[in-house]
Amino acid sequence: MIKDIEIIKTKATKINEVDFDNLKFGSVFSDHMLVCDYKDGKWHAPKIMPYQPLTLDPSSKIFHYGQSIFEGMKAYKDEDSNVWLFRPEDNCKRLNISAKRMAIPELPEDYFMDGLVALLQLDKAWIPTNEGSSLYIRPFIFASGNGFHASPADEYKFIICTAPSGSYFSGEVKVLIEEKYSRSADGGVGFAKAGGNYAGQFYPTQLAKAKGYQQVIWTDDHKHEYIEEAGAMNIFVRIGDTLITGPTSDRILDGITRKSIIQLAESENIPVEVRKLTVTKVVEAAKNGNLKEMFGAGTAAVISPIAGFGYKGVDYDLPKLDKPYADYLKKRITDIQTNKSEDPFGWRYKV
Repeated sequence: MIKDIEIIKTKATKINEVDFDNLKFGSVFSDHMLVCDYKDGKWHAPKIMPYQPLTLDPSSKIFHYGQSIFEGMKAYKDEDSNVWLFRPEDNCKRLNISAKRMAIPELPEDYFMDGLVALLQLDKAWIPTNEGSSLYIRPFIFASGNGFHASPADEYKFIICTAPSGSYFSGEVKVLIEEKYSRSADGGVGFAKAGGNYAGQFYPTQLAKAKGYQQVIWTDDHKHEYIEEAGAMNIFVRIGDTLITGPTSDRILDGITRKSIIQLAESENIPVEVRKLTVTKVVEAAKNGNLKEMFGAGTAAVISPIAGFGYKGVDYDLPKLDKPYADYLKKRITDIQTNKSEDPFGWRYKV
């Protein structure tokens, strides 16, 4: 437990310049940020300061060797102005799992949790209350130590920035099942939230967009035989009445929304299977009418329905259902997140 976190307040808030009725995702930033430095072999006490640019030496290892990890979270304000987080301890644990894989020193849990709470209490007014809106939270660590030698850095920065954001909705998404490029590989860093994982996705996604799709369905790196992820999200496929999602591995991120959907669906007696699923089976189900739904799952959108997919030059449209699992599960999760319903799982965390 951190007794006192140094807080340097901004001299002039920017909040009056923000149109909270028209917030884009992750483009407006609140007044303060938390910063914590690792040097001399240890993490030093975090402090909160006004949101501001960073000054880094050109030889900082983040620029050369990509030691960078992050998390994505949200804070919500209920009708009584109470502030809530969703499974924040899981974000902290996953950050340190990513840190270990990227040879970054693990962060003390109280630095993460106490620092985050202090930051949210200070910038509470920045948490929007419009339906579907939230305060997006971005904790991240990167190598700030200097030198061109190809080795782990000796200094790092942990930062938490926040951004009031509107509803994350991209409309109906059509995706392309990838046959050539891979998001990650066995023994690699696909399970970590490493910045380079996302950089490597951009080019194949651009190619898919040029063909008229909005996202890519990632397949395994061996034979591109198995469905694995949807863009930067975990993926669920509904065949008949059963939801199917791939098991986590070196290649697949252990998504917090993914875990929540599995647990919630099981509690609602929705059949769920965590197993490998071949592209062939998905195409076959689409052809015979058994493919009912596909959707991505992640922090930003919670659940993002997929309207159709392309594979080997053929497009397949998914049916429009009266009561899709996607809508039901998204509402159940967001109602828990925003304190509109009971939380039987203990997922909510009051700030």
